[in-house]
Amino acid sequence: MVFDINQFKTRGLIYGGARPALFNVIVTPPPVIGIPNAAINKFTFTARAASLPESNMEAIQVPYFGRKIKIAGDRTFADWRITVMNDEDFGVRAMFEKWSNAMNKHVANKRNENLITENYKSTMDVIQYSKDGLEIRSYQIIGAFPTVIDAIDLDWDTTNAVETFNVGFAYDYWIP
Repeated sequence: MVFDINQFKTRGLIYGGARPALFNVIVTPPPVIGIPNAAINKFTFTARAASLPESNMEAIQVPYFGRKIKIAGDRTFADWRITVMNDEDFGVRAMFEKWSNAMNKHVANKRNENLITENYKSTMDVIQYSKDGLEIRSYQIIGAFPTVIDAIDLDWDTTNAVETFNVGFAYDYWIP
């Protein structure tokens, strides 16, 4: 390989590289939970950070005469996390709290009677855009539901910041 900057420019990042700030996350909570459309629409603008989802292919080790070979095993999908900016109406945080509470109530330790089978799960989309504003890659996250709604840190020393919190999701799988 020759170290030639011109080859890099013509063969490497020929489009200038994908930018991590050009993304959107769309959440569609299950209708049976009754989340207001205002909170769902607001989420699109307050989802501050996310990731393109990962998947892992487990390797199965098979021993043979003291040596091991590896063969492809089952695919697993790690939990997915997003960071959300909190507004003073707490609308988006309340959306996730209501969804979580429907799956298992804070006091009664039971689920909402309207949740049957897996209708507490939803589909989410994370979309990557080009610098031209065109969609270049999207991932549909299937069977998602919130498992963690992180605390919001309050602090008298933090004066010039907007509150944020993380939400963790378990899901069945994703498709590009």
